[in-house]
Amino acid sequence: MTKPKVTLVTSADMPNLYPGEEGLLDALSERGVDARIAVWNDPDQDWDRAGICVVRSVSDYAKDRRAFLEWTKRPRRVLNHPDVLEWNSDKHYLTGLAACGLPTIETVWLEPETNLSKIQIHTRFPAYGDFVVKPAVSSGVRDIGRYTSVDPYQRQAAITQALDLLSKGRTVMAQRYLEEIDLHGEISLVFFNGLVSHAVEKKAVLHPASVTESEMHVKTETKEITDAMAWQWGEQIRAAIHSYVRDRMGRDELFLFNRVDLVPDGKGSFHVMEVSLVDADLYLGSSEKALSNFADAIAMRAFW
Repeated sequence: MTKPKVTLVTSADMPNLYPGEEGLLDALSERGVDARIAVWNDPDQDWDRAGICVVRSVSDYAKDRRAFLEWTKRPRRVLNHPDVLEWNSDKHYLTGLAACGLPTIETVWLEPETNLSKIQIHTRFPAYGDFVVKPAVSSGVRDIGRYTSVDPYQRQAAITQALDLLSKGRTVMAQRYLEEIDLHGEISLVFFNGLVSHAVEKKAVLHPASVTESEMHVKTETKEITDAMAWQWGEQIRAAIHSYVRDRMGRDELFLFNRVDLVPDGKGSFHVMEVSLVDADLYLGSSEKALSNFADAIAMRAFW
């Protein structure tokens, strides 16, 4: 019997997958899958022969999102689905999740075409507390700045960052920094083929007056969690996402992988930070079962 082909798609920035995914090729081979790794914009790749393309460490897609989305239509089959990748690669998707009733972080959107002045940007930032400035199209924690609103030097730095991003045609997001992140940490819930796999708790990585470099890959300390309430929240979020996708695509779509990032609000509920369906680091090294679960999920789709 011919083995099904699977191509794990990476980037020139991170050609060898995320840390913790080193054993994925061997795990897929053990499951009867002919697996390999390829960079998404490598001109020498023949995508007609790639089999199922599983998007992994495409951490540079934000540099040329249009080219990346055009690439998603070249292979015969891409997971996650190209329409899902298009939707999830721009954080405007958070407005759709908020419309579904999920508690997201209140966001001020600064659009390039509005040609905002320094004063106009200044008035759109919070008047107190810490806040975060970041582009709507970004991968990981690149180009994200945390600032203290009452410090004039930090506020000016935030304005400078926003103007720089806007000048490059990038939408800017301004969000109040949630102190709950420092108190409770951030939780990532990981699903494969719609089923629960594992969860990790992450420590805060942003500090006031810091902006992560465009090429930086921040290593985040994680630990596995077993918080039943967090999983209840995750199921609520997952149901809302699928409801939104059904409305968008006219049908539901089973995600090969889905990472939901949330922060407990300390009052029995949560804030949705992000839903990662494109270049999600799935923290496969966080538990013994995580990598095996992902290999099983990929193999299942390969043999369908």
